This record gives sequence, structure tokens and C-alpha cells, in this order.
Amino acid sequence: MPQIKKILFPVDFTTATDKILPFVKDMAKAFNSKLYLLHVIRSPEEFAGFEMGPAWYVAFEKDLREGAEKSMRRLVAEQLDDIGEVETAIEMGDISDTIIDFVNKNDVDMIIIGTHGRKGLEKVMFGSVAEGVIKDAPCPVLTVNPYKVKG
Repeated sequence: MPQIKKILFPVDFTTATDKILPFVKDMAKAFNSKLYLLHVIRSPEEFAGFEMGPAWYVAFEKDLREGAEKSMRRLVAEQLDDIGEVETAIEMGDISDTIIDFVNKNDVDMIIIGTHGRKGLEKVMFGSVAEGVIKDAPCPVLTVNPYKVKG
């Protein structure tokens, strides 16, 4: 059986994150794995072609990063105080690509990712993160529907 020593859980700080997190914790405990939490802030290039273009985004980048860091600290303090080893990261870029880059740089053994997050027009415009990760991941990807998790 393969060793699962490092698990990555990409987080978006939505209710989906909160619904999946107890399952992720159970998996990390079962495998005695180090848990990585990664939040990816979309890069301004993803907004090229929109009416306002990417320039407006740069003004908000610092606020977005600070907000993400605050949310990450709160998430870890409130919900992961009983997990052994947790490492967090905030990155900027294409979400799927950044997740895959993180996995490669950190030799992650498994990704646990939610199947729902974006809906409607946003999903059409930006695609499904889970689909992109599954397609390019160098390790197993466990997808979890946050609305079907028991707990």
C-alpha cells in the first residue's frame, strides 16, 4: 500500500471548505500525514479581456492576500488545533496550475479537493478547478462533494 505522508487540501474559505474539512482531518489522522492547506488567489491575468482589465486588480492584491492570511489563521486555530503537522500557504496564479505546482514542489502524496465551489457563470468562465487538478495531478486526487459528506 502506498505511503500517504503528505496531503494537500486546497481551500477557498467557503462553506464547502468547512463541510469537507472534518473528512480531511480524519484522513490526515488515519494516515498520520502532514496536512497542507493552500489558498490560491486568482492572478490578474485571469481577468484580461474584461471591461476593467487586470489593472484594477493590482490595487486590491494586498488586501486579498491579507484577508486570505487572516482567514487561514482563523481556520487553523478554530478547526485544526488537534492535527499534528499543518502547513499553510497563500499563492497567486491560475488556481489549478498553482495547485499542481505546489504538489510537485512539496512532493505531496494525495490531494483532497471539493467538487463544488463555483457555480453558474463563474464556473463557465473559469472552469472547474477539480477537473483541472484531476487532469494534471501527479498523485491520487480524492474528490469530495461537500453537500454529500456525512458529519
